Amino acid sequence: MSGKTAIVTGASSGIGRKTAIALSAAGWNVVLTGRRLSALSETLDLIPGPASCLVVSGDITSELLVAELFAKTVERFGRLDLLFNNAGIGAPQLPIEDLTLRTFQEVLNVNLIGSFLCTREAVRVFKSQSPQGGRIINNGSLSAHVPRPHSSPYTCSKHAISGLTKCTALDGRAFNITCTQIDIGNAHTELAQGHTAGALQPDGRTVPEPTFDVQHVADAIVHIASLPNTVTVLEYQIMAAGVPFVGRG
Repeated sequence: MSGKTAIVTGASSGIGRKTAIALSAAGWNVVLTGRRLSALSETLDLIPGPASCLVVSGDITSELLVAELFAKTVERFGRLDLLFNNAGIGAPQLPIEDLTLRTFQEVLNVNLIGSFLCTREAVRVFKSQSPQGGRIINNGSLSAHVPRPHSSPYTCSKHAISGLTKCTALDGRAFNITCTQIDIGNAHTELAQGHTAGALQPDGRTVPEPTFDVQHVADAIVHIASLPNTVTVLEYQIMAAGVPFVGRG
């Protein structure tokens, strides 16, 4: 994979960090972005061959930051082959009548608007470079299919990612651009570790849920990224085998 370049958003921890490390180990140039420069530096320290990496910190919901991110990537590495739209946040589990507009908008801004801005810039690069094309992988969620109780901001954002994924795959088809949504259930990260203590179920019970090693997610992303752009994976679901997904309701 020497010479191929990937941008990983939300690379400061969890799935983003593990994926950046795995891509670099597979021979990719990797651009790390996120809000916390110190945490991105920690990711960089864990990457083999950090000379093939670039760190650009900032707010992924900023048009200026996103434009700068992609411009610096092309300036440094000459082209872009993969965008992993991974950055995302959740919200407190509250009944919808208790949610503030600010909380709802914050989740949509990061999870959807940030992904849109990065997708827009990636498509511009993919169409303009030679050879033309590239791949986008969006971090969806099992919540893109079935919600947890009291999760309307997060669930709405992930259902919207499904629409963005399909539109990108459709509109990119003529330009050698592919798009995948990876739906991850209970990878053991800071975001999901609370599920091991107990997650609220639709019947009102709080039940511990199994998690799985996030390395399996990173390995799956590396595999999808290694496919030629003539092969697409529209949706990919990976989860702990005991997660209540089938029959969650």
